[in-house]
Amino acid sequence: MKSFSVVLASAVIVSGLAAASRAQVAGASGEQVYRTRCASCHDQATPRIPPREALQKMSALRILRALDFGAMMTVAYPLSRDERLAVAGYLGLAGPPSTPQPSAFCSDRRVKLDDPARPGRMEWNGWSPASTNSRFQSADAARLSIDQVRRLKLKWAFGFDGDVTAFAQPTVLDGQVFVGSAGGVIHALRAETGCLQWTFQAAGPVRSSIVVARIGTTHSLLFGDQTGWFYSLEAETGKLLWKKKIETHDAARLTGAPVTYNGNVFVPIASWEETRSLDPGYACCTFRGSMVALSIRDGKQVWKTYLVPEPKQTGTTKRGTPRLGPSGVGVWAAPTLDPRRGVMYVATGDNYSSPATSLSDAIVAIDIATGRIVWSRQTTSGDAYNSSCGTDKLNCPDEDGPDYDFGSSAILTRLPGGRDVLLAGQKSGMIFALDPEKKGDIVWQARISSPAANVGTSVGVQWGMASDGERVYGATSAYGRTRPTDPLDTRRNVLDPRQGGGLTALRIADGRTIWHAPPIVCTPAAPSGCSPGQSAAVTGIPGVVFSASMDGHLRGYATEDGKVMWDFDSAREFQSVNGVKANGGSIDGPGAVVVNGMVFINSGYSRFGGMPGNVLLAFAPEDK
Repeated sequence: MKSFSVVLASAVIVSGLAAASRAQVAGASGEQVYRTRCASCHDQATPRIPPREALQKMSALRILRALDFGAMMTVAYPLSRDERLAVAGYLGLAGPPSTPQPSAFCSDRRVKLDDPARPGRMEWNGWSPASTNSRFQSADAARLSIDQVRRLKLKWAFGFDGDVTAFAQPTVLDGQVFVGSAGGVIHALRAETGCLQWTFQAAGPVRSSIVVARIGTTHSLLFGDQTGWFYSLEAETGKLLWKKKIETHDAARLTGAPVTYNGNVFVPIASWEETRSLDPGYACCTFRGSMVALSIRDGKQVWKTYLVPEPKQTGTTKRGTPRLGPSGVGVWAAPTLDPRRGVMYVATGDNYSSPATSLSDAIVAIDIATGRIVWSRQTTSGDAYNSSCGTDKLNCPDEDGPDYDFGSSAILTRLPGGRDVLLAGQKSGMIFALDPEKKGDIVWQARISSPAANVGTSVGVQWGMASDGERVYGATSAYGRTRPTDPLDTRRNVLDPRQGGGLTALRIADGRTIWHAPPIVCTPAAPSGCSPGQSAAVTGIPGVVFSASMDGHLRGYATEDGKVMWDFDSAREFQSVNGVKANGGSIDGPGAVVVNGMVFINSGYSRFGGMPGNVLLAFAPEDK
């Protein structure tokens, strides 16, 4: 079977870079972007910054990846996607992306999937094993005892060629692994060995988890990319069934995992427009967060619900740049389905510009069939914030934060007495229990972390909690910052190796703290980018909760008392099964996936100053 990456990479990414090298992309001149954004650094002779001549010897794809998620990411925040394509094409060498080595493929490339409705099926399909988003895998599906967790060993490592970030959570079912990459490649792998079956090249980086749905006699893989495109692939072959541009704003991101129900797929839409505000000439802001329902069969839009009104000009900045608002309220995480009540629960982000609105920093109940907003519960009002607030403030809204998004999915679970409750973890460091029968009334609230002097806005739950039905487990981000001592260091700040992290278990019945596992700080010999911050999503199985950290460690904690029972340091080089040079780094974003006696996790997260990496790791007990 021929790999689809060869065909589609030429049609999508390479064609865009080639157009950029010839002239311009959508009006963005690569030469002009270089002169205004890059020349002041790269036209100088300094030991830390590669000169223009060195850039011209690199591939355009490598430069684009550095701008998207590599060393130049924070500098490139104000650039649009078209400007990034244009300057990468202007500077770099043209050519198709590398293709996998023949030895990386399985001898039998057939993908075989069972009926999703088969009882006892072992899977992790999407963000969570169940649409309640508890991120808890049952004993039957996990097939991993406490004793076996203590004996977990690395089984194989798979390298993402050319990438410096690994941030997409794998989907695992029927012995198959489906996972996206920062390079926009979807990989179909055999779970036991990590050998390749097929690849597919998307138009942009793929961070969202993949959801598998049955269509007739075959299966569809459903996922979004970081440029607003949403796809359906045939799982058995990697063939493109359809793709739709479901959000036209040029800063749109499809980061949250989609979910499926009753023939439709529901897609959350977020944006990186708040970072565009770093450019004082950028008219901030116009993005509107939303949820979109599409037909799984053909991708036709069923409904789209915006979570913020259309923006209008509200004034000008001190430099005369127009101010626009309201904006923002992106949805970063997978919605939580509640078919019994006919609604889904959506966790929302903050506003990017004034005025702040009522659906930001909230849990919003949306009718599954129509997209109508049924109720909402806002926990932080008046929250409008963008990246300018942390620098020159020229584009900062009057509210100036505090930037307390809900970046993680709500968990739908049941109290001991039979009463349903929604558990929501916020970047503020608060965990809330809400009553879905009473329009989100707060049942209890508990703080698991508090802001410190040199900690940013992400002090609490960043990407996701886990719950076993009796307890909820929340990991703390709270990573600290220090300033670079080298004046030529382009990083705005450096992660503090001794600040951040911690894991807390709360009783669902009343929010009482059962135990707290303190953070494990980086060793003095740790490389730059190490942090004890535990931003990654948490995963639970009976007796064990897995939590990863920015220091590159994945740890298994005992649910009884929070003691560490297993620890693996991924911040090192690996010999990959596909022959790609692979190394791990910081772990952030998605958490561990546990299926059929194996644990899977990506390592290498270069955003926010973390340690870069490009590897998917698979673990199993040493006797398996």
